[in-house]
Amino acid sequence: MQLPSSTPSLIHHKSKNTSDGTLLEGKIFYRQYQEGYRTALEPILMAASVPAKTGQTIIEGGCGAGAGLMCLHYRVPNITGIGFEKNPEMLSLANENFHLNQMHGLKAIEVTLPKLPKRPFEFLPKGQEHVDHVFANPPWHSHNTSPSPDPKKDLAKRLPKGFLDEWIYSLSRPLRQGGTLTLALSASLHAEASAIMHSYKFGSITLFPLWPKVNRPARIILLQGRMGSTGGSHVAPGLVLHNENGEFSTGANHVLRDGQRLHLLS
Repeated sequence: MQLPSSTPSLIHHKSKNTSDGTLLEGKIFYRQYQEGYRTALEPILMAASVPAKTGQTIIEGGCGAGAGLMCLHYRVPNITGIGFEKNPEMLSLANENFHLNQMHGLKAIEVTLPKLPKRPFEFLPKGQEHVDHVFANPPWHSHNTSPSPDPKKDLAKRLPKGFLDEWIYSLSRPLRQGGTLTLALSASLHAEASAIMHSYKFGSITLFPLWPKVNRPARIILLQGRMGSTGGSHVAPGLVLHNENGEFSTGANHVLRDGQRLHLLS
């Protein structure tokens, strides 16, 4: 992928601790840290499932280096995307990636979830009180599991006690009626997360399994609900990620390589 010619200074001053790569089979330039948390499939799959439209505003909770928002921006270019990120170094890297890819509608700001600023939300465009969609990949390993020796990785993956409820409540606060919340979670958390979402007035909740291979149990799921909906919950067919030979399936390639949308809500 050829980098934008307007960003030579950023490329020249890149950190020795980062590596350069791409997303969506070279369609997006992506810089991330060599050690600690490395971007997996979840942000790309979440971004593919967000039913965003041109002109809408979307929040990603815990955006890391910006992979999810950039994949969403690639599919729906004319959006406003706001990434919440606690780690200042990761936040800076996300904004650098947005600039390198000339995705000017995206920005990352320092927010420590599940805490959010009080209303009115200063991070929203002037005169705007709500956003259209929110997506997040909360830490999902139980708080009583062994911590990772790497602090960044531990923060990204281990769920403090009671934080799933707090994350869902916090992320629901800026969301408009009819807007969607999409989460990537361990399959073991689907019942708890669905119950929490119902308690905060989400309906039409869809469980979308991500099958590693055919006839293999799903370890990761996407869970999506609509704020204020009275629709019932359902389980979608989901997506098989790999063929028996270990290569990505045709359906997975449509998302991970071509940037196509995953349709979750009925």
